[in-house]
Amino acid sequence: MKTVRRLTAQSTMTGWKSIPHVTQFDEADISGVMAFIEKNTRQAEKIGVRLTLTAILVRICAEALRRFPRFNASVDVVNNRIILKKYIHIGIAADTPRGLLIPVVRDANCKSIIELARTIADLATRARNKKIKPDEMEGGTFTISNQGGIGGVGFTPIVLWPQVAVLGISRSAIRPIYVQDRFEPRTILPLSLSYDHRIIDGADAARFLRWICDGLEQPLTLFLD
Repeated sequence: MKTVRRLTAQSTMTGWKSIPHVTQFDEADISGVMAFIEKNTRQAEKIGVRLTLTAILVRICAEALRRFPRFNASVDVVNNRIILKKYIHIGIAADTPRGLLIPVVRDANCKSIIELARTIADLATRARNKKIKPDEMEGGTFTISNQGGIGGVGFTPIVLWPQVAVLGISRSAIRPIYVQDRFEPRTILPLSLSYDHRIIDGADAARFLRWICDGLEQPLTLFLD
């Protein structure tokens, strides 16, 4: 195994052996989000930024982690403690020629969508070009794995220890949804949340994931600086 594959093997095995996993599934209607991106793409491009769904997801997840602090935590097994983090650093899984790398967006809750889009693009590009620094892939408190650009209808991501949750994004699809007495074509996004059942119960996971779905379905103008 080369270095990246060896480190991936070690981290995933540690997470799988240490954490009792449960995965919660839900779907979000992102028709409004896609319209929001289309409407604001030109504005973002004027300042050299590509507006993406991932950037919006990171911003919504950052707010969700602030409202549901147990998902932004780690477990101290020796002392039987739950450590709640006061900072929100979100890792973004990146598919690179060397394998899976997870650059970390620090203080994601303090950044606008434009700032997040710029940061994510920079980290992903440098990860693929072998210019990412080791400390830029450390300290994450939550992870997002977006496989929508590749395909699939759902998956069960592995929580990266010492984190306690990871959000999986699959490919969106246009479906006929019954709205106000008639069917409309709507863009539906499948989401999967794997979590540590030692400190997170199913009802809490369902509420957390539903909050993210609701956030994706609401107007997002407030987040765009």
